[in-house]
Amino acid sequence: MAPMRSLGLLLAWLLLVGLAALTGIATPPGEWYASLAKPPFTPPNLAFPIAWSLLYLLMALAAWRATLVAPPGQRVTVLWPFVAQLAANALWSPLFFGLHWMGLALADLLLLWALIVLTIRRFAGVSPLAAWLLAPYLAWVSLAAYLNAGVWWLNG
Repeated sequence: MAPMRSLGLLLAWLLLVGLAALTGIATPPGEWYASLAKPPFTPPNLAFPIAWSLLYLLMALAAWRATLVAPPGQRVTVLWPFVAQLAANALWSPLFFGLHWMGLALADLLLLWALIVLTIRRFAGVSPLAAWLLAPYLAWVSLAAYLNAGVWWLNG
């Protein structure tokens, strides 16, 4: 693939992932979240923007790598779960922080987790590197599901 086309694909993935990230920026935790009881092992508030920034970068790099190496006839099959998980990712912050719908947010996180696993499986079929780039994301979403469930349990 021509270097300019490859760079264009990277920029496109960065933009798409960045759009998903904007929903988190648009719905910050705020005072409501600060007032909630939190489960044990809740990271400090500063950890979240740092972790998510790194995770979004890794997500874009993984999608870019998968796009570059997937055979043209398989790209849709390989990439649709990634796009679907981005949508589920983008929905969580408005559900949890915006609407305070902790139960529905947890259901969204469980769907997100399943879509990440499917994405990793699809990416692994074309690029083990792309799959491994998503491993920290899966770990963080697993932690997020624990935190979401814990906050819901502790705060009704």
